[in-house]
Amino acid sequence: MSGVPDLIFSPLLPWPILAGAALLGLLLMARGRQWWRLIPLAALLLALADPRLTRQQATPLPDTAVVVVDQSPSMEIDGRQAQADKALAGVLDRLKALPGLDVRVERWQAQPGRDEGTLLFQAVDRALSDLPRRRLAGVVMITDGQVKDVPAYNDLGAPLHVLLAGHADERDRRLVVEQAPGFGIVGGTVELALRIDDPGHDGKADLTLRQDGGEAKVMPMPVNRRVTIQVPVSHAGQNLLELEAEAAPNELSLENNRAVVSISGVRDHLRVLLISGEPHAGERTWRNLLKADPGVDLVHFTILRPPEKDDRTPMRELALISFPVRELFEEKLHDFDLIIFDRYRKRTVLPPSYYENIAQYVQGGGALLMAAGPEFAGPNGPYASALSQVLPLAPSGEVVEEPYLPTVTALGKRHPVTSDLPGDGHWGRWLRLIGTSGSGHGDVVMDDGKGHPLLVLDRVGKGRVAELTSDTIWLWSRGWDGGGPQAELLRRLAHWLMKEPELEENRLSAEIQGGQLKVERRSLQPGGAEASVTGPDGKSQKLPLADQGDGRAAGSLAIDKPGLWRIEVDGQMVLAASGSLNPVEMAEIKATPDKLKPYVQQGGGGIRWIDDGLPSFRSISPNTAKSGPGWMGLQANGQTQVTAVEDAPLLPGPLLLLLGLGGLALAWWREGKS
Repeated sequence: MSGVPDLIFSPLLPWPILAGAALLGLLLMARGRQWWRLIPLAALLLALADPRLTRQQATPLPDTAVVVVDQSPSMEIDGRQAQADKALAGVLDRLKALPGLDVRVERWQAQPGRDEGTLLFQAVDRALSDLPRRRLAGVVMITDGQVKDVPAYNDLGAPLHVLLAGHADERDRRLVVEQAPGFGIVGGTVELALRIDDPGHDGKADLTLRQDGGEAKVMPMPVNRRVTIQVPVSHAGQNLLELEAEAAPNELSLENNRAVVSISGVRDHLRVLLISGEPHAGERTWRNLLKADPGVDLVHFTILRPPEKDDRTPMRELALISFPVRELFEEKLHDFDLIIFDRYRKRTVLPPSYYENIAQYVQGGGALLMAAGPEFAGPNGPYASALSQVLPLAPSGEVVEEPYLPTVTALGKRHPVTSDLPGDGHWGRWLRLIGTSGSGHGDVVMDDGKGHPLLVLDRVGKGRVAELTSDTIWLWSRGWDGGGPQAELLRRLAHWLMKEPELEENRLSAEIQGGQLKVERRSLQPGGAEASVTGPDGKSQKLPLADQGDGRAAGSLAIDKPGLWRIEVDGQMVLAASGSLNPVEMAEIKATPDKLKPYVQQGGGGIRWIDDGLPSFRSISPNTAKSGPGWMGLQANGQTQVTAVEDAPLLPGPLLLLLGLGGLALAWWREGKS
């Protein structure tokens, strides 16, 4: 298009010089009253100022409207996506009827593996990345309103209009975990702060709790109020707590009625009581092992001199400190996680009732390790006490004093305490074995290669017992005859007794890495197994587990859904988490205008439920109302692009020359007459 020509100047000299010359000329002419000299001066100044007439040829540029479509997981609820698809088709039809308008459609979808919520303004920025804001007519969002990246200030320079999918009268109850610790001390409790949100309703709802897939517990809980509960930390490692709020009538989804809390169980310092019956070459082996573990608090007593010995030694020289028998075996017995008797024999140090206390301690969940020496075979050995109730092996009275090679049994090769020990059996020999007779229980994981038990592990009641029938394991630590994995074996043994989850002989475990669910079952029974795997969507499938020959049966499965996976094998159940346990996207799913309303109002836009019918769209000027009842406006910015420029001097050169020469002639004539 063409318009009225513009007058522009292209001075040959800077304006200050031209202005100074004009002022000087006027002063000289005023002094001599020679006004006719203005004509040549004006002609000269006009020539130097070079006035020109310019006319531009320009074409109008179309404005651009951006339509952003929400395709987040929450839009799959209650037919919202179908609403959005229908609304998109209607909006595009209406926008096509507006002249001079380009339309861009930008769809937002959640990125796999990222739990960020719905980021529609990120999609707006992406759509406008190559578009000048002065050409933006407006933005139309088709969404349920659950947008996580709404800016505080509207700087679009154009109206934002929102078409809401969903229904204004929706109801959705959701479970919110307000506060949850990341870890807790094993055997203690942690506090969780929860809230069941049910806007517009009151009363109570049942909360179901299930820990590590165990038995469900149900407790009533008031809605719309913060409630704290105490949760026990039952074991080391990951403790998974599943929480589920009772479903409300006709609510949108049950997904946000559930939450999963992962609490890492850490052990406080383990307390070990080590009692050495007498000094011997291997005594320091136990002490060094336990003292080297920073997680173990060790209490160690060595009986240097039996109290029944009467050699008239003064009382003050009998011991550095008195043996706190009553404190250890009556008052604080249950504070210990493990009791070790190292080459111990019955003496008058402990009365018979204290042995009974130790047996009850084991049956109630404690741990006992009996490291036997020659005294075990004698009549005053510890088996001749109430400890016989919990020890798996009885003495036969025989002590074998000859070299033999410790050997892992077939059962031991499947047990985590003795499987895959460093050296693979190429070890040094031991020099003594205490003869025993089996009592019909316990797992023999090591023997002397001839069938005589060397290391037996047993579960008694809620507790555990290990019996080592040799006192020459210390030879391995000295490297005699090639040495052996003494430190690793004793470390595993002590931690199995203290119920370390990684050393359980019958254990099901699962983890998710790189999109693969890896399942492993440990068992003392040979052969594979079949796992039942249930995904977050409730669908189940079978996963075969192949026997690895070392007590493990393993298998893997490719997964593509975030959430909690359940794995069951022969009555055992374990959970594995992929991605976020409580996705942000599904935390709030009720359609709402509230989150977008402040931003929309700043730009003068409108919000409308799709259920109420689509609005009409009209072109508006930037300074008028941008929405009204039944309509939404897209501003016409009137941007153009210059395609050509016509340029011509205001006064042709010959005319300026004529004016200059004519003015000089007039001045000469007037001055000649005077």
